[in-house]
Amino acid sequence: MTFRQFAFNNVLRNKRLYIAYFLSSLFTVMVFFTFAIFAFHPTFSDGSINQNALFGMAVAGGIIYVFSFFFVLYSMSSFLQSRKKEFGLLMMLGASNRQIRYMVFLENILIGFFATVGGILAGLVFAKGILLVGENVLIISESLYFYIPTLAIIVTFISFIFLFFCISVFVSFILRTNKLMDLIKGDKQSKGEPKASIFLSIFAAFLLIVGYGTALYVKGIYVVFVMIPVIIVVTLGNYFLFTQLSVYVIRRLKNNKSIFWRKTNMLLFSDLSFRMKDNARTFFMVAIISTVTFSAIGSLFGFQSILTKGVKEDNFYTIEYVPWGDDSEEVMDEDINKINSILQAENVEAKMEAMELPYYETTEENNKVLIVRASDYNRFVALTEEKELHPGENEAVAVIQSNSGFMKVSNASEELRQSTLKLRNGQEIKPSHVIESTVLSHSRYYVVNDKFHKQLGSPVMSDRSVVWKAKEAQTDHIIKVGEKLNEQLENKAYSVDYAIYEINKAYGPILFIGLFIGIVFFVSAGSFLYFRLFTDLEEEKRKFRSIAKIGLTETELKKEVNRQVALLFFSPIVVALIHGSVALTALSHMFNYDLTMESTFVLGSFVLIQVIYFLVVRFFYVKQVKRMVL
Repeated sequence: MTFRQFAFNNVLRNKRLYIAYFLSSLFTVMVFFTFAIFAFHPTFSDGSINQNALFGMAVAGGIIYVFSFFFVLYSMSSFLQSRKKEFGLLMMLGASNRQIRYMVFLENILIGFFATVGGILAGLVFAKGILLVGENVLIISESLYFYIPTLAIIVTFISFIFLFFCISVFVSFILRTNKLMDLIKGDKQSKGEPKASIFLSIFAAFLLIVGYGTALYVKGIYVVFVMIPVIIVVTLGNYFLFTQLSVYVIRRLKNNKSIFWRKTNMLLFSDLSFRMKDNARTFFMVAIISTVTFSAIGSLFGFQSILTKGVKEDNFYTIEYVPWGDDSEEVMDEDINKINSILQAENVEAKMEAMELPYYETTEENNKVLIVRASDYNRFVALTEEKELHPGENEAVAVIQSNSGFMKVSNASEELRQSTLKLRNGQEIKPSHVIESTVLSHSRYYVVNDKFHKQLGSPVMSDRSVVWKAKEAQTDHIIKVGEKLNEQLENKAYSVDYAIYEINKAYGPILFIGLFIGIVFFVSAGSFLYFRLFTDLEEEKRKFRSIAKIGLTETELKKEVNRQVALLFFSPIVVALIHGSVALTALSHMFNYDLTMESTFVLGSFVLIQVIYFLVVRFFYVKQVKRMVL
């Protein structure tokens, strides 16, 4: 058997350890390859998608590529730590340090090659489905048909073969073999009782409380100013949480006899502090990566929700026509006829309402105020979900435009209700009450009784507001109408559905890129936990084999293994969920907009993914332990 054959067989013998590394690397290659398929798609060469979106995808590909380097490097270090005993045996059989480094180099090159090829093949298998998803998320007019991505294959293959080669050289260069006795003993050497500082434990709790309290307390623009300090404080507190506070809490629980001596709790707590201390850096890294993932995707999803819901809630009408100030009656009539023609051509049934908007001069210099008849106002209200207004004969109602949750009017209503509006003709208008409404696109105006309105005389100027309300289930046709209106009427006609379509079209690439990067980060975080779990598998087998000899039943074994695996998997994820919830709550405070539904959807989706991943890993882990113990 040659040395190359020995390295190849060594990978096969350690397939349990290498499979997670291989699959994670394969997934990373597949994601990068998917980006390459989009970036080099022929449809995009004619400018069908915004060039900024393509640039963003290129940057995202770069981020994934750089992250892949550190991810693979960490994976290799985990394998090397778990193979100390193997290296010691090889040295006893006469292997030199140089040969061991060469063996590690060949193993990594071998896995990297097959992960790259496998990732490209997997990307090709799912390419059509991914292109269909991308076509809907990116919202482009052209179809993203399947094609043979020759350039994408070449770029991906060369990039990742180079990446694995660099990592293989780097790892083999920095690999240091310890003394032979230390390698043979491996993980049997005593680590000593983990210790935790009371001061640092209290400091960790203090930092987290201060960070959370600040993030939840501040509102509005102040959220931006405290963002960086809060991130630094919470990150530092997160590190001490795993390295100090968790170990301290576990030691306190071990000293509590009523808890420690209850059923199999002794097995759980006996080495839990060791595990927390050993895995502290992994937990810290997983918690931070997961928090970034939750916060980034939650923020992107939240921003899109704020924009689209804001447009929907602020506009009841399908189309609103707002002429320019210098437009003549003939121009306005021509525009309205053009809008009706477009609606008819696209087979959109819509009810039209028109209103004259008369402005009257006040005693204040260069100030005009809009005063509308109640009958006109109520005709528009009939197309909305708001209530009609029926002011008395000498009564006026002041109307402030609603902002649907962004920045509610505070003292303006009371000030307006107490003020008296004096017109040039000597009449005075004192509003009986003030309401918020989106019936008209004006920041402030008055609604008066029709008889009272006649007494106001001729207005100094007059505008026109024309709106259309279409029937439901015509969104696609209305978007086409909005596109034509945008082209022909130079933004004088506003279509809500088309505005939302444009927001989603502009925001789609950002959300698409964020989702892909977030998924890569989250899968990598789960892989880190998998590496740590199976790195300690041999030690766990020895421990449970010894305990089984003194009476540990199969049921108790499964229960204990489940608890230990669950603590390992969900400790950093729970912390990340708390971090992410606080971050998204702070985001909602910044915009004064409730993001509860969006936050629950994003965080819940990732929890579901983590639970499924946990169930799969737990199944194989319990199977491995039971095979060697019972």
